[in-house]
Amino acid sequence: MPRSDRPRPSGRPGLRALLALLVLAAAPGGAAALPVTPSADPAAAAPVRNGVPAARAALRRLLPRHAGQFTLLPGTRGADGQDGFTVSGRAGAVVVRGSTPATVLTGVGWYLRHVAHVDIGWPGDSLGALPEVLPGVPQPVTRSALVRHRYALNDTDDGYAGAYRTWEERRRQIDLLALHGINEVLVQVGAEYPYYAALQRYGYTAAELRAWIPGPAHQSWWLLQNLSGFGGPVSGQLIEERAALGARVADELRALGMTPVLPGFFGTVPPGFADRNPGARVRPQGTWEGFIRPDWLDPVGPVFAALAADYYAAQRARFGDSAMYRMSPLHEGGKAASVDVKAAAGAVQKALDTARPGALWAVLGWQDDPTGELLSGVDTSRMLIVDGMSERCEKPDRETSWAHTPYALGTIHNFGGHTTVGANTSVWIERFGAGRAKPDSALTGIAYMPEAAGTDPAAFALFTDLAWEPGPIDRRAWFAAYARSRYGGADAYAEAAWEALRRGPYSTGTDSAQPQDSLFTARPSLTANKASTWAPGGMRYPAASVRSALDALLEVAPGLRRSSAYRYDLVDTARQALANHARVLLPQIRGAYQAGDLGRFRLLVEEWQRDERLLAAVTGSDRNFLFGRWTAGARSWGVNDAERDRYEYDVRSLVTTWGTRTASEPPFSLHDYANREWAGLLEEFYAPRWARYFASLDRALVSGEAPEAIDWYAIEEAWALRTGSRPTEPSGNPYALARAVADALPPADART
Repeated sequence: MPRSDRPRPSGRPGLRALLALLVLAAAPGGAAALPVTPSADPAAAAPVRNGVPAARAALRRLLPRHAGQFTLLPGTRGADGQDGFTVSGRAGAVVVRGSTPATVLTGVGWYLRHVAHVDIGWPGDSLGALPEVLPGVPQPVTRSALVRHRYALNDTDDGYAGAYRTWEERRRQIDLLALHGINEVLVQVGAEYPYYAALQRYGYTAAELRAWIPGPAHQSWWLLQNLSGFGGPVSGQLIEERAALGARVADELRALGMTPVLPGFFGTVPPGFADRNPGARVRPQGTWEGFIRPDWLDPVGPVFAALAADYYAAQRARFGDSAMYRMSPLHEGGKAASVDVKAAAGAVQKALDTARPGALWAVLGWQDDPTGELLSGVDTSRMLIVDGMSERCEKPDRETSWAHTPYALGTIHNFGGHTTVGANTSVWIERFGAGRAKPDSALTGIAYMPEAAGTDPAAFALFTDLAWEPGPIDRRAWFAAYARSRYGGADAYAEAAWEALRRGPYSTGTDSAQPQDSLFTARPSLTANKASTWAPGGMRYPAASVRSALDALLEVAPGLRRSSAYRYDLVDTARQALANHARVLLPQIRGAYQAGDLGRFRLLVEEWQRDERLLAAVTGSDRNFLFGRWTAGARSWGVNDAERDRYEYDVRSLVTTWGTRTASEPPFSLHDYANREWAGLLEEFYAPRWARYFASLDRALVSGEAPEAIDWYAIEEAWALRTGSRPTEPSGNPYALARAVADALPPADART
């Protein structure tokens, strides 16, 4: 983030900043330990006034050439109390009414896709196809939300999608979420602030806490009580600037009538808490994937209520209040030990209710959580389970499993930010309809929770449509309409491409939530079948579907190829076709090696390396696939070289080793969990890794000796510690490069 883009202190701090100063004044070192600035965005702080001004400002950002042709008006909720919008008007004078400012934008999004037939996707748009005068609406159209909760963002999103994003990038995300009908958004940026402020009253120095707090790219897992310290220490200035940014995000959400979902307090404390706070009962949490977990302060004990009150006071002072808070105690193997989980859950909810009367506790439905024991200790009418297993379990009975606690059907169709396309779209549609149709249904929402959002615009559009389409979605018709709006015009080849993708990667089943990842990004092995330990071990759809889609996209009419949506989809489809071919090529390389056929081995390795070069070139032609943006964003937050290098390591390690040798290596094997086919990363990291491996096999074939044993972690960690700039702007012609990919690969009818 360029430093000029960040919130700066104003001459007259607002009430929220003054409250923050008062909170910190009571801490050791007083307010000097952490300078406080108010949210500095006048638009975000402006009165909502039915939200139309905030929606109007967003519309000017989204449609600068056409915003003046919309009249945005406040509307009322439907008879059932659900959000809704109405779209009407004549050519050049479109009228959108909505129950909230965000819902007004949802109406604008509906108009763009269904009347103007253009798309603002995540990422990519076809707005260049809009006529100078917008078309009128033949008949007024009203839509009401089918569910109350339309929740977005995984607990890992801030790490895998980019912890060092700018305000402009985060505001763009908010605008897109509003366009697609989301009304509750997890806000993690700046979440370290209330811990940092509150814990200075409990025997910790600012320096100790800055060493305990991880680097921003790894903070998501600290908030889940999985690790601490890695990628740090963070600076006081970084904490301050992230808090200012988080407050700005929360203010913008409120201005649009959306709920900023803030992290709640459930007992995470640094080491030595009981020694510094007599009477405190602390339970060590052991390890998570090789990392030492933070300790858990027993919520039933005598100190918890006071610390929770201080945490919420610091949070309120900086971020304001909310109606929903995210907490997942005992996540992924946390140890209750002697803690009474039922009583602890009640104490956690009581602390929240004391600080924010009536607020909802959002908990992740994941693995065995939330347990019946936890649910038995709380008022479940004030909970929302955002279900991360909706599309994976066979015939889940959430009413029975979760004692009729309200839940949101969720999707985690992307793990680690993998660059791979596809989702279980038929499962979404079937289970959303079936869940709502149950006589005793507890289904009250949807939860869009890929581990990194913004990588699959079609999946995002279809999943969020679940909450707004009055009848069951016909997938074939939906994808045909999507093809038209995505590129801004009807085209038989575009429709054929998306029909092929529908039948392929968007028609996967319940055996997994995610598509397969790439072998180009895997640690080298002749038997590799995935890069991430938890990815599917094989293709989840016929590879020919993607190859056919690539051929069809290349034939789309020239007039529709100018949009960023077309360019993104073309690059992404070419990338996926190459990745799928690697699953054909690697077994052939293995066969040649095992047969001792040096000539054939070298020819096949040459083909593999040619495909790597094609992959780097085609991804380098679209800014969404540039590793240079990832590292440059991290470095921009540092105030000196040491900080810049530390933040670069934070993001480099996340997408490669992930963490320490213990965490990266078996049995935990977190390495390459966040693998992604990005230009820069491909040439610098993945291709040299494979080249070294193939060279060792080549020498073995020549010498007759065993291949060398390679310490992959040592190589990977040395790379993660490097610094250096990569391009932050794309280069090359995406169409020509995608054509080169198609020409290099076998035709669709030659693939299985």
